[in-house]
Amino acid sequence: MLAKGRKLGGRREEIGAHYAIGPLEDDIVIKHRLLTRITTTRGEPPLKKLHKKFVAFAQEIDKDADNYGDCERLYKTFLQEVTSFELPLLKSKAVIDANRREKEYFNELQGELHRDISQGRAEIEELKKQLEESKVERQHKEECETIRKLVAMQPPRVETQKAISDLEREIMVLEAENAAGSRTLELRKKQFSLLLHVVDELQNTIDEEQRNLAEELRNAMEEEHKSSVEDASGSSEPMLLD
Repeated sequence: MLAKGRKLGGRREEIGAHYAIGPLEDDIVIKHRLLTRITTTRGEPPLKKLHKKFVAFAQEIDKDADNYGDCERLYKTFLQEVTSFELPLLKSKAVIDANRREKEYFNELQGELHRDISQGRAEIEELKKQLEESKVERQHKEECETIRKLVAMQPPRVETQKAISDLEREIMVLEAENAAGSRTLELRKKQFSLLLHVVDELQNTIDEEQRNLAEELRNAMEEEHKSSVEDASGSSEPMLLD
């Protein structure tokens, strides 16, 4: 069992080493094998068999002996091999043509899908614009409905006009009272100015009288002081004479 496992492990390592190539080289090898048909699932590769048949036929022709029958037999064998080699090529060509037609169909389908996608995107953009316009229109309708409700809540025009007339009359009365008050205020300003002027004059007169009274008192006090000084000097002279 261990020996068998070792053999299998070695086989895997050998296979891994054999296929240790990159994806690009692998594609090149597969393409070369398909074109040359040098690989097969069993037996000898078709291209090698065809090559051997052709070499055998060519060698038989080059012989000088009377071998017409062998040449005929090898020729037919070579033709059979060419036919058997050509048949898979025709099948491959048919598959390639079918794949090309299918590819063209899918390319057309892809182009149609791209056009449908572009058309769908354009329709989506148009629907977005219509949706925005619908939103704006709905908003305007809601605003109009709100304004209509506010207008319906207001009193009738006759009552409003009557209220406006009453307010205008009140305004006229207030303006008249304001004008009268302004005239009264102007008169009071003039009277107050006159009163202030009289008060200033009276204050000036009082100040002048106070200054005069103070001057008179000062003069009287000076006269009295002088008299007392003279009296004192007159009483001291007889005492000196004694």
